Amino acid sequence: MIADSNRLIYAARPADETVCRWLIAELPAVSAISLVEVLGYDRFQPGEREALEEVFQLLEVIYPGPETFRIAVGLRQRRPMSLGDSLIAARALEHNERLATHNTEDFAGIEGLDLFDPVPRQA
Repeated sequence: MIADSNRLIYAARPADETVCRWLIAELPAVSAISLVEVLGYDRFQPGEREALEEVFQLLEVIYPGPETFRIAVGLRQRRPMSLGDSLIAARALEHNERLATHNTEDFAGIEGLDLFDPVPRQA
């Protein structure tokens, strides 16, 4: 399983204990793209960046290779999506990994992508 950047950002917030518990229990891999997106985030509350740096020490960080980039190009040619999302989705597709994200709509309609929201939205 690979975790999208938003799962990691939410885990650093004290109010999101459910996400934090899920992250600790699963210890998913993360794309190096998420490392840049998460630690480069500019709206952290005091202590959140440091907490996330500790989280990244526990997770396997996967660096994209040429095939990931090839798949990401194809994804972006077929539909509008951010560079980061295309690379994260491409990695999951390349290795048949489940993608844990709260932003399932950002990835909706990508054929073959197994999406999972570990903390579903409240009704």
